[in-house]
Amino acid sequence: MSLKRQLFVASLLMLLIPWAGLQFVLELDDALRQQARLQLQAQAGRLAETAGDQIIGSSVIRPDEPAIYVEPLAGNLNLDGYGHDWPGYDEDDEARNWQGQTSTETGEPVLQWQAATDRRNLYLLIRVNHRQPVFFNPGNPTQPYDRLRLWLEPPPGNLAPEGTRTSWLLRTPAPGQLYGFDEASQKTDYRISAFMHQITGAWQLELKLPMPADRSRLGFAALWGTDQVTGISTPVDPLPVLVSRNLALERQLEPELNQGQQVRLVEPAGWVIARQRSDSAETAPEFDSLSPVQVIEQISLNALRGLVRLYQPEPTTIETGTNRVEIKALPDSGLVRHEDDSIWLLTTREVFGGRTLILEQSLDQLLTLSGSALGSVIARSTLIIVALTLVLLGYASWLSWRITRLQRAVSASIDEDGRITGRVPDARSKDELGQLQRHFSLMVDRLHGYNRYLESFSRRLSHELKTPVAVVRSSLENLNHSDSEEERRQYIERAASATERLRQILHGMSEAARLEQSLDHADKEPFDLAEVAAEATAAYQALDPSHQIRYSGPDAGCMITGSPELMVQLLDKLVDNARDFTPQDGLIEVGLETTPEGLCLSVFNQGSTLPEDTTTDIFSPFVSMRDGQEQGHLGQGLLIVSLIADYHGARVEARNRTQGGIDGVSFRVIIPAIHS
Repeated sequence: MSLKRQLFVASLLMLLIPWAGLQFVLELDDALRQQARLQLQAQAGRLAETAGDQIIGSSVIRPDEPAIYVEPLAGNLNLDGYGHDWPGYDEDDEARNWQGQTSTETGEPVLQWQAATDRRNLYLLIRVNHRQPVFFNPGNPTQPYDRLRLWLEPPPGNLAPEGTRTSWLLRTPAPGQLYGFDEASQKTDYRISAFMHQITGAWQLELKLPMPADRSRLGFAALWGTDQVTGISTPVDPLPVLVSRNLALERQLEPELNQGQQVRLVEPAGWVIARQRSDSAETAPEFDSLSPVQVIEQISLNALRGLVRLYQPEPTTIETGTNRVEIKALPDSGLVRHEDDSIWLLTTREVFGGRTLILEQSLDQLLTLSGSALGSVIARSTLIIVALTLVLLGYASWLSWRITRLQRAVSASIDEDGRITGRVPDARSKDELGQLQRHFSLMVDRLHGYNRYLESFSRRLSHELKTPVAVVRSSLENLNHSDSEEERRQYIERAASATERLRQILHGMSEAARLEQSLDHADKEPFDLAEVAAEATAAYQALDPSHQIRYSGPDAGCMITGSPELMVQLLDKLVDNARDFTPQDGLIEVGLETTPEGLCLSVFNQGSTLPEDTTTDIFSPFVSMRDGQEQGHLGQGLLIVSLIADYHGARVEARNRTQGGIDGVSFRVIIPAIHS
């Protein structure tokens, strides 16, 4: 699996965080609903007691009892015969907010009405559909005309005798204002004022009268023709009772509601006599005022609410905008859905007189109170995880591209035969991949140098072996053709000399090989380099009186960590090399000094110098660039010097130098301070 896919799979595991949060929200929502249901039932009991105390003594409206529902007004009505200032009025809608009869035959007149009150007056908006009005003719009272008869009966217990009814007749010779005509006293009653208005295909009457006492009964009939009992609505026994909302009870219920709750008190007949609602304190913010992050949070919170609703039980759909409720269609408790698609938790409780109290709690408000913060956390964490996933994928793509580029560079530096054909470019970055590329570059360079060394070593070894082998072969051939003993002796000496040369070459090679193997197992220890250099120099002078060998440096106090035996061998090779190129009585000086780079061990010898323009590494095997006193110089000593210097973490260099007016060559071994 590629690195990109691995990081993608790893990033997908982070999605467990919002999944666990969602599970917690679902469990929290279920627990809150259970707790809210219990609290709602307890609160409904308290509200039922409050409502029962408030409505004790008021009569109960039975389901089979006719009624006229009176809406409370928030403002004033203009008595002009038009209904545009009535709440919910729609001239073309014959069903919404209208009470009244319906006709089974198309085109038959239909009586509809609305009732409202401002607590001082009762307003009626009466419409007769599918009939053009015939107005009253004062000059011919017996001529048929359209009119409205109104009956009012006070509630039981009023000062008037039970069953006492007052009736008024409303008629007009033309559209406009009119007043009620008291049929008992045969006088105009100016308390009953109205305004008749003719509309397309119907006539409409807007009427105002003093507000009757609570639970009064009111009836009216639209009549035409000569028969007084013929009409759309005739008085019945009993008359419809006036039903209105109890504003005092609503004011008493308001402080007992929590945010996001609404309560309704319903008569057994289904009429709503009290309605109160406590809206949420939080309002939806304006879209233009939201930042992009807040917009995303709102979208995420709405998605969270949608998921919560998906796992909730299926709610029962009910109507809440009407003034009459079908009690049997309501569940005793559970989730309900309103017309605006909002979800509520509902519970019911019986009230005095067979009435029903309906208490509802908004689940959106419940989720807002309990889960908004958690929803924001989940939404933000989801967004962060998605962003991190994209960043990780981009970072994985970048890493994959860098690794692929490094792979191509390494592959291009080596051909199919294993030969180094190029180099890996240096990396600019300082991270691990950059370090890996630099190590690859260094490794390829070293392999390339080692290949060159092997190729040159084979050529040099062939060159070194070719001469003594040729001498031995020619000496043996000449030995067979020699006549005198002197010639045979010379040829034998030449062959022996060439054989010794071969032995020295093989010995030098084996010595270098043994040294490389011994370096792998050599133990390092602290020792004083000054003491070792001084003692070794004194021994060299004692063994070689033909040269001036002296030591220049401190006698002690130059501690390093390494192998004193190997360091003596290094000095042996440098001094032996110097003796080969130093004339009789020439100067060889071993020096030791402290430099900013560390300790510097040097061997200077008087004699021939190094070429200035050479590019050959003199520390390679079989390299000799000076004319010495001995012929056939092998060039293996400086190779051993280089190996021992590498073992001690040092570097070795050679350069021409003039010291005290004497020209010669100085070999310097610089040991860094970290090893000293």
